[in-house]
Order: sequence, then structure tokens, then C-alpha cells
Amino acid sequence: MTSPDSHRAGFACFVGRPNVGKSTLMNALVGAKVAITSSKPQTTRRAIRGIVHRPDAQLVIVDTPGLHRPRTLLGERLDSLVLSTLTEVDVIGFCVPANEPIGKGDRFIAEKLSAVKKTPVVAVVTKCDLATREQIAEQLLAVSRIAEFADVVPVSAQSGEQLDVVADVLIGHLPDSPPLYEDGQLTDEPEQVLVGELIREAALEGVRDELPHSIAVVVDEMVPREGRDDLLDIYAHMFVERPSQKAIVIGHKGERLREVGTKARKQIEALLGTRVYLDLRISVAKDWQRDPKQLRRLGFYD
Repeated sequence: MTSPDSHRAGFACFVGRPNVGKSTLMNALVGAKVAITSSKPQTTRRAIRGIVHRPDAQLVIVDTPGLHRPRTLLGERLDSLVLSTLTEVDVIGFCVPANEPIGKGDRFIAEKLSAVKKTPVVAVVTKCDLATREQIAEQLLAVSRIAEFADVVPVSAQSGEQLDVVADVLIGHLPDSPPLYEDGQLTDEPEQVLVGELIREAALEGVRDELPHSIAVVVDEMVPREGRDDLLDIYAHMFVERPSQKAIVIGHKGERLREVGTKARKQIEALLGTRVYLDLRISVAKDWQRDPKQLRRLGFYD
């Protein structure tokens, strides 16, 4: 038992099938946008850390890519990233949406989690705002049947219902520890990585289903405009795998790429708190998801 004046701190990670609301839940708990969200599956590609500060605790959430059966070298690297993260955290949140039946993918992940012996696993039933009370109750029962969980908690990141309960449950599994990060710090991701992710999120909106896995963004440079302390120049490069994809992202007479740039710029300005000039280029890096050399160049390491 901890004394009333003790402080807990540690790491949690959310795992689950692609597109079950892991990034949205992390952003809601942190209270700020530190991970990109999209209706397209498998948009998270890095283990991004968001930090929840409370007087009695500090919860560091590691948002991971969705676990799936990999079909490319990139997919294999993403899965190995998730599995290595599982062994390094204090508690795992297994996310299952309330509004979808439990399927093979969920059972596949539950099986993987059962192999992580020493780490408690909390089942988090997400997207409860999209389900009736009866559906939520049935899903809580269904989730309890697929594995032994330390806790089972329903939540809606969109409405905020049960967010505090999820935080309490996760924090309950953390060790006694002083804070690990400075008060007020919301993420340990470098700004350039966050900026690149916001550009990729803007590019993902409204494109065809096959494109999300084919888009990568590298921020080449972020520098204050000479003679201006209120303007940041950002030079970024977007990569796709085929010329046909480049045409989709550029759109008719460049209209779509301009939309992407405008949307990304607004998000970046909100993140950094300064005006931004965004220079966004697009190139083809043929089959980069399957090429180890190109994966390294785009920031996906072994």
C-alpha cells in the first residue's frame, strides 16, 4: 500500500488492432494533441509518449502502432516496435472498441499479451459514445472471456466519460516514484517529429484507403525567418511509393496539396504557438516500405 502523500510514476502503453482509438484516448488523457489520429487504420508509426500530470502521479503513455499480421518490411518493424514496448512498461492497456464484435485480430493480440507474464494488462473498452448501454455491457463480458485481465474499464475519449477512471486504474499499477518528467511537459517527442506527423495526418484526410501506408514525411529544416522572431520557416518532404499516388496527393492543379499544406500549417501553429511558413514538396520513393535502405532514410530503424 502507498501512503497518502506518496507519488506514483511510470509507463503505460495502449495496444490493440489498428483504428480502435488508441491515439485519441492518449490525446484525451494528456489533454493535448501529441499523437495523430485518423479514420484510416495503421496511422501511428512511432511509439510516441504523452505525459499525464497529477498531484499524486505522473502517467507516461506510450502510443504504439496497431498490432497486425505484417505484409511488408515496414509492417514487421512496426510489430517488433510494439512487442519490444510491451516488455518495457509498467501496465498495458488493451483497447477494444465497444461498437464492434470481438474478432480474430483482438484474439491474436490477447494471445500475444498473455505471453507478457510480469506486466498487468487492463482491458479498455473504447468508443463507448458509439454504443448503447446494452452493447457496452455485452462487450465488457465478451472481453472478460478472451483472457484474464487485471481490470476491465469502459471509456469514451470523445465525450470524456470514464477518462478519470481509466487514468486511476492505470496509475494504480504504477510503482512509487518521483516524477520522471518536468511538470507541464506533455511529450518527449522532438518537435520535428511531431510536425512531420501533423503533415502526414493532414495528407491522410480524404485520400484513398491504400495510401496511408504509402505516405512518409521528413522535416528537413525548421528555422526562424531571418529578421523575424514571429515566423518559423519549415521545409518538409512527403514521400509516396508510386507516381499515381503522387498525383492523388497533389490533386487537380495542385489543389489537394495546397489544402494539405493549409490544414497542416494551422495544426503546427497551434502546436508551436508561432506563425509558420510551410514549404511542402512531394516525391516518389519507389516501394520504400519494402526497402531497408529507404526505411532507414525515412526514420524507421531496425
